[in-house]
Amino acid sequence: MIDPVVSLSWWQQHRDDVVLADVRWYLDGRSGQDAYEAGHLPGAVFVDLDQWLAGQPSAEEGRHPLPSPALFAGGMARLGISDADTVIAYDDAGGTTAARLVWMLRVTGRSAALLDGGLQAYSGPLETGTPVREPAPFTPRPWPAEYLATIDDATDPGHVVIDARDRARYRGDTEPVDPRPGHIPGARSLPCRENLTPDGAFLPVPQLRQKLADVGVTDAAELISYCGSGVTACHNLLMIEHAGLGRGRLYPGSWSQYSHTPRPAGTGDTP
Repeated sequence: MIDPVVSLSWWQQHRDDVVLADVRWYLDGRSGQDAYEAGHLPGAVFVDLDQWLAGQPSAEEGRHPLPSPALFAGGMARLGISDADTVIAYDDAGGTTAARLVWMLRVTGRSAALLDGGLQAYSGPLETGTPVREPAPFTPRPWPAEYLATIDDATDPGHVVIDARDRARYRGDTEPVDPRPGHIPGARSLPCRENLTPDGAFLPVPQLRQKLADVGVTDAAELISYCGSGVTACHNLLMIEHAGLGRGRLYPGSWSQYSHTPRPAGTGDTP
């Protein structure tokens, strides 16, 4: 299978053989669709996170629960993405949103990767038109249980749990969208945006491995990743796979589910 992260030069060499997906989305409510229409990488299709990569939000399941396999498959088919396609996804935030699509494709056996550096890595002219792709066959496949974690798994001290949110949210200094601040007790802070250089590309693999070692991650076998709503947590999972440590599990409900329960919350820098 393709590495979870590919370079701009790789995409340029293979651009006729892959589907490019723009997965811009903003926590502050700005429209990813509007950003796409204002200018996107040549040939890219827009994948709406809320429409195709998440189910209906609820207190019980979180803000971005995984969609049904049928909904996800219907969205991909409608966009002209087939089971056999290789998808290269990007956004304008270092892949922190696009990672959700890449993770969903990879765990269901498809070929997909993040474009390292995303939109900022490309210096050529952007397109404003929407490419026309014919609907393609995309088969609904169940979400594999071996790559998913429940709220009980995320509170089990036998697992290594990492939190992809910014440190201020982990500490409980601020909470812009969920009912209460803090983190899952025992979770270690590994902000996904700190995996990136200032221009939005991944740090070199030796540096990523060191960052992981610093929070006690040397293997993904017992690892669970979460964030606010199960989106940027995928970025950490892809980073860990890119660093050669295997595949961990996603807690899809993440803090948006946990914070609606009466379970205790940790605060400060201590797990």
